[in-house]
Amino acid sequence: MESAPPLLEMRSITKEFPGVKALSDVNLVVRAGEIHAICGENGAGKSTLMKVLSGVYPYGTYSGSIVYRGAETRFSDIRASEHAGIVIIHQELALVPGMSITENIFLGNEPRRFGRIDWKAANSKALELMRQVGLTEDPDTLIKDIGVGKQQLVEIAKAFAKDVRLLILDEPTAALNEADSQHLLDLLRGFKERGITSIMISHKLNEIEAIADSITILRDGRTIETLDVAAGGVDEDRIVRGMVGRSLSNRFPDHRPEIGDVFFEVRDWTVRHPISTERLVCKNSSFNVRRGEIVGFAGLMGAGRTELAMSLFGRSYGVWLGGRVFKDGKEIQIRSVAEAIANGLAYVSEDRKAIGLNLLDDIKTSVVAAKLSKVTRNGVLDEAKEYREAEQYRKSLRIKTPTVDEGVTKLSGGNQQKVVLAKWMFTDPDLLILDEPTRGIDVGAKYEIYGIIQRLADEGKGVIVISSELPELIGLCDRIYTVFEGTITGEISRQDANPEVLMKQMTSTKKTLTP
Repeated sequence: MESAPPLLEMRSITKEFPGVKALSDVNLVVRAGEIHAICGENGAGKSTLMKVLSGVYPYGTYSGSIVYRGAETRFSDIRASEHAGIVIIHQELALVPGMSITENIFLGNEPRRFGRIDWKAANSKALELMRQVGLTEDPDTLIKDIGVGKQQLVEIAKAFAKDVRLLILDEPTAALNEADSQHLLDLLRGFKERGITSIMISHKLNEIEAIADSITILRDGRTIETLDVAAGGVDEDRIVRGMVGRSLSNRFPDHRPEIGDVFFEVRDWTVRHPISTERLVCKNSSFNVRRGEIVGFAGLMGAGRTELAMSLFGRSYGVWLGGRVFKDGKEIQIRSVAEAIANGLAYVSEDRKAIGLNLLDDIKTSVVAAKLSKVTRNGVLDEAKEYREAEQYRKSLRIKTPTVDEGVTKLSGGNQQKVVLAKWMFTDPDLLILDEPTRGIDVGAKYEIYGIIQRLADEGKGVIVISSELPELIGLCDRIYTVFEGTITGEISRQDANPEVLMKQMTSTKKTLTP
């Protein structure tokens, strides 16, 4: 790539919070028209740096300078940065579920005529913006009625409505399946051809390697290096070495499973969508889990993996129409979450912030929340025991925090995920269902969580892992089920699993069983 002039320079940026220096003398240079990736472990300062750039942390709350389009800028808020053409799309999408696509695209920026919102003009412009990002929905469709992948496209259309010049995407593909992720990456390439510059934060190193022109690596709030992809020598291992300060020769810990007999079995599980009465999200699903086994579930977004898991966990999703569950050869009833926990089931949600944790709680409260009976006596909380139990998990799971009195909202994503795991391990489950357990987590933290999952299996527990990352399922699981449109379409052994085989079964209703 020919050297383009800098569009953006962030010089010696330092940002402190009470007791924490999040950024220390960070430098970033982004060339006009490039796709610039920012990589680093959780807590490295990536999102903080972008919040400084976009005015979320306004001028005066940090030291250093920002030079944009050749002039020093001092953004007072996010509106000021948007006015300059800098738009950030956060990992947690800022959309209103009960409003339409058009209403979300122009929220706070509505076209007006004679002092009133011109909805005809808004819809017309929305259709044009949607066409640019490949979204074919009716603009009156409510956000809650479209999938996460399409919601991400609405966010980008919303950015285009603000005449974006520099687009910042924080973990844009974290919640997307492979097809939606590829579509988004193709869009970024198209934006580049139109002269739009993009900054992308991502933990998916294969995507970074494939799309980025330059890669800046942060570690512990400092700039480590910037890699020029066109110069060669940049691959996933090189990026990892910069992120963690060492090579990771293997992305998965060595593991020799000790698999026992089948102890958990589901037969003909059928569940209806909670709103669309004609739609079945689980169709006569049958599967089993052995003790000491890690079982994967693969499927495209909307295939029904999460719906199956949540409906099994105390019928937390949808309308149950039929099916039986057996544990150790005996039929069990799991009609509520309390019954599920009592029968030794645990479910780690794919959305740790909205469902897995109460972000107002501290760590110790979060760890014991799912089974308070273990730390209460005659209905009174034993605070000393609560602290001891939480401290034990802090040490065994290596949760990076000085004290379990710390609020979970202050932890990095990887450490929050460890708290959620601790919460459900505390219930002494026999079967753990882990839904996207490493979503939005850096490569180092992933390695630790893989080790935790393997240790749980070694204790004789059964573990179900739902993941949108096929390499993760192939590297971690002993057996993999594939799901398509609510139907289990394949059962594939570890030795037979590869991306091609899995993708074929993830996109077909024809069943193939190769246990």
